[in-house]
Amino acid sequence: MFIGNGPELSRRAFVRRSSQLAVMGAASSYALGLAGIGEAAAFSTNGDYKALICLFLYGGNDHNNTLIPYDRENYARYAGIRGGDGEGGGGIALPRGSLAQTVLTPRNDQVLTDNQIFALAPTMPRLKQRFDEGNLAPLLNVGPLIVPTSLSQYERNTVPLPPKLFSHNDQQSVWQSSQTEGAPSGWGGRMSDLALSSNTNSMFTAINAFGNAVFLSGHDAVPYQVAPHGATLIGAISGNPGFLPQRSVDALDSVLRSGSGHYLKADYAYINARSIEYGNFVNNALNSSNLSTNFPRDNYLAAQLEVVARLISVRNRLGVTRQVFMVGMGGFDTHDGLIGQHEGLLGKVDEALDALYRATVEIGIPEQVTTFTASDFGRTFASNGNGSDHGWGSHHFILGGDVRGGRFYGRAPHVSVDSEDQVGQGRLLPDIAVDQYSATLARWFGVSISEMPSIAPNIGRFASLDLGFMKVAG
Repeated sequence: MFIGNGPELSRRAFVRRSSQLAVMGAASSYALGLAGIGEAAAFSTNGDYKALICLFLYGGNDHNNTLIPYDRENYARYAGIRGGDGEGGGGIALPRGSLAQTVLTPRNDQVLTDNQIFALAPTMPRLKQRFDEGNLAPLLNVGPLIVPTSLSQYERNTVPLPPKLFSHNDQQSVWQSSQTEGAPSGWGGRMSDLALSSNTNSMFTAINAFGNAVFLSGHDAVPYQVAPHGATLIGAISGNPGFLPQRSVDALDSVLRSGSGHYLKADYAYINARSIEYGNFVNNALNSSNLSTNFPRDNYLAAQLEVVARLISVRNRLGVTRQVFMVGMGGFDTHDGLIGQHEGLLGKVDEALDALYRATVEIGIPEQVTTFTASDFGRTFASNGNGSDHGWGSHHFILGGDVRGGRFYGRAPHVSVDSEDQVGQGRLLPDIAVDQYSATLARWFGVSISEMPSIAPNIGRFASLDLGFMKVAG
């Protein structure tokens, strides 16, 4: 109905991929098994639908109080480092007794570093249930890396390191795009580039329900912005109530669509044109949704995920088989007031993600929707008195019916501030790269092995591009 430029999109994608693979060259540790021109442009949908949803926790989530050591020996270390006094907690340590209902028992007797047993924050009982059901997987100690990096390499600066570590804006961008602030595209947008030609209405491939972020920007894909109520309309043009003369409406329409030859103005005009032309179409589709899952009120994250669920429920009307969404939540820069504030934030995350999962069950496609978390960085294990400071690696979660859940992925770090897996004050040295995280999700989404350098530019430097937490055919 709207866009039919699949061949041109595929051609441009192939040209870009070819140049990216050439740049990788000998840097790839295992050459990614490239299989010629046909494979270099491959993207598999098999006619099915899949949606990938990024939940970005802005400010740097304190993973230490999200996934907490529960066994007595490691809990004692945790409490001591965080300023507590015994099992009653204190400082920025949560009381051990408060964790009893959210202890995670992994399947197949999985044994973690130092025999650690983890519990979720006490305000996350719903995600504990999803873990027990096998639909939630924690990914341990993941963060931006350019190459696998040891503590000695970090200290001696003998390997390339991610730029501007511990900087909010830059690390948000590095997580989302592999580059610092000002990056032109993110890995969600680059996945969308590949998926555009698979969708009848390609402008609905990448949808942002939170706000501007590089994650969904592609080379060709431009994120479509929605609010919790749906598409935002320009009232004087969309359904003109009659208080303006038609000539004024036409003049406003012309101004909003005019790019005036400048590329920034052209982008602005393109966004306006999409809003004018497709806003009513999106809202009419949303109004046809009969989704009845109850999403919690007074929870802005839940409101974002509700409109995402409603959009997924009308995917056939929108004409899409592949979509990437982004939602977000702020407040995680907890230098002060960690206790109380942080548990409240995680409680909002818990109830919102649970509602989304229940909605996918109602729609009948829990295996076709995967949600994952990301954040600027983790935080220091050591307390700064009333909170924690900027870190590097952190723990994250993947939720969905195609997740191989009920177990942990990655290596659990030691409960310490001076072990080989951290770089001071308990800042985790990542054991898993964001590139591996994104590549695993991209493979599930339908991206071919040979396309991975376009999604995760450093993936050829790591031993594996599939961390195993997703069910992938073949």
